[in-house]
Amino acid sequence: MSLPLRTIVFRGLGILLAIFIGYQLWLLAHVWWWIDHNPETSAFMETQLEVLQSKNPDAELKHRWVPYQQISPHLKRALITSEDAKFLDHEGFDWEGMQAAWEKNLKKGKIVAGGSTISQQLAKNLFLSGKKTPWRKLEEAGITIMMEQLMTKKRIFEIYLNVIEWGNGVFGAEAAARHYYKKSAKSLTVAESAKLAAMVPNPRYYDKNRYDRKLLRKARIIQRRMYYAEYP
Repeated sequence: MSLPLRTIVFRGLGILLAIFIGYQLWLLAHVWWWIDHNPETSAFMETQLEVLQSKNPDAELKHRWVPYQQISPHLKRALITSEDAKFLDHEGFDWEGMQAAWEKNLKKGKIVAGGSTISQQLAKNLFLSGKKTPWRKLEEAGITIMMEQLMTKKRIFEIYLNVIEWGNGVFGAEAAARHYYKKSAKSLTVAESAKLAAMVPNPRYYDKNRYDRKLLRKARIIQRRMYYAEYP
């Protein structure tokens, strides 16, 4: 005896709802675990490693986790200046920054500014793909809220500093410092930190074009402004 169509529809919706709730709980469990445990990898790292190994099976990522206190305060100031000046004040979203980015993109007729906060960037890097879709933005927002509610600003920033992409297969501040300057993240100077911060929006391109005029100009601007930045 076949089931009524309404019953089939409701069962299907129930299954989808259960999957959705299960996925959200899976995300929440990861965020909770990372309050005092360091992520060993991220979605962006895994994706990039697959790309590198498709060309060279022996390829490995450059990544080494270091504690917050072993990262130069200059780099912390530079990243706050460059990526999220209101990081300490907002609860995950910079609505004014998002509106400004929307207006700028509308004026240019293409995406030239993102408006994402450090928390949003971290949510994307840890869990999501690089594809820009409305569904991904909703996922990013949900994860951002979880992190802001469960983690301190210092912890969010510490994870961010250790997992963001900084070049072709280069992830985290320590690997970036050694890749570009042959030194530890703790030893980075003001100028070096400003340049690394300027690279964040397009790290693989700037890894190959380290003296790009746009990059150097942005680094100078960051360096002038970073002294006023406050970090956790």
